[in-house]
Amino acid sequence: MHAPLDRRQLLARTAGGMGVAALASLLAEDELLAAGADPLAARSTHFKPTATSGIFVFLVGGTSQVDLFDPKPGLAKLHGQPIPESFRAGVRLGQTNYSAPVMRSPWKFRRHGRCGTELSELLPEIGSCADDLALVRSLHHDAFDHAPGELMLCTGKEQPGRPTVGSWLTYGLGSVSKNLPGYVVLLNGRSPKARSLVWGNGFLPATHQGVLFRGQGSPILDLATPKDITPEMHRAQLDAVRELNALRREETRDPKLDAQIAAYELAYRMQSAAPELVDLSKEPQVVIDSYGAGGFARSLLLARRLVERGVRFVTVTHPDWDHHDRINDLLPRSCREIDKPVAALIKDLNQRGLLDSTLVACVSEFGRTAITQGKEMAGAGRDHHPHAFSVFLAGGGVRGGQVIGGTDELGWKVAEDPVHMNDFHATLLRLFGLDHKRLTFRHQGLDMRLTDVAGKVVAKLVG
Repeated sequence: MHAPLDRRQLLARTAGGMGVAALASLLAEDELLAAGADPLAARSTHFKPTATSGIFVFLVGGTSQVDLFDPKPGLAKLHGQPIPESFRAGVRLGQTNYSAPVMRSPWKFRRHGRCGTELSELLPEIGSCADDLALVRSLHHDAFDHAPGELMLCTGKEQPGRPTVGSWLTYGLGSVSKNLPGYVVLLNGRSPKARSLVWGNGFLPATHQGVLFRGQGSPILDLATPKDITPEMHRAQLDAVRELNALRREETRDPKLDAQIAAYELAYRMQSAAPELVDLSKEPQVVIDSYGAGGFARSLLLARRLVERGVRFVTVTHPDWDHHDRINDLLPRSCREIDKPVAALIKDLNQRGLLDSTLVACVSEFGRTAITQGKEMAGAGRDHHPHAFSVFLAGGGVRGGQVIGGTDELGWKVAEDPVHMNDFHATLLRLFGLDHKRLTFRHQGLDMRLTDVAGKVVAKLVG
């Protein structure tokens, strides 16, 4: 009739005083959150941050640095010829081989802004933002194929199963938004080759996984409440599920249940917040027009609205950069689709006073070769090239109007200020006020981190 209580049950039933304090201590020891605690509550930083939110513009497929970001007149001198032997040592190739000829870029480069940064004529609108941009021309890693390269870019390792940058940021910082996820993903066109691993939480708690949003209609599938369910019925159902989960948590002490409970609560709040987010009827038409037409443009506008509402990190993808052939025809089209929207995003954030605290990173998994894909010059493209490629950043405390690093005369190898992907990630975390060596998560007996055992902050990037 009177079952004995263990110590934890006794403390849990204690109304106040020492019982409450002792229970909180036990929960902390077991890495369990007290009922109702928010796993995405804002947390303190290691340093004073300059960025509080981020937008990751992911150009899926591999952008050609020698055609867009890194002018190489030397290519014209060797156009149609084999690449010199001196460039071959230590450089692995993917689908092409050294019998393929060097191919010059058919596009001119122009200087932009007070800083005079050179960018391709295919990106005039982005060029108009040159004084806000930090262009890194010396990024490199060792992953050749798309999926490993995507994982390297997004998780710091080419092996699957690790958390992405957005997951690490919400784990380290939490989220300001109470009605939207801390980490949102907006896909356009085909998914990256690594699919959900590109926005996955890896070994971090499930609450840090990126949440896929749709740009039109219901932002999240299966989120809307059926028409015959009243708000009162829905709330009662949610409360019942919460109580059942809490009972189960008391039995198992499983921290995953806290994430599950928080997910149910967040989904309930998102039912009103998410539809308002994608409703652009109150957005000034001049702003909508500045981003241009198309799904990618709309996604960037939604990204701005998301960070305005406290979302910590947003990934926006754009496909069609994998130009193994017909690069002269296909690259201009891809550039037209991103040039105006990306520039509009930077200018829009700046006009609203958000650029100082919002980091915009325009990235790709690797670059492209200076030689052609195959032997034929007509209709040629370029192969994957992770040995030296370019990305750019704006806002979030980044020093704009500068170029960091340099490559040799063919854009083939890094020649000045190399920036490994681990260095890039260490710098991103530093801008958000986090020490990449101290932001760790215990997994299988090891203190894991985004930068693994490497990484150093690129001092020239940090304002």
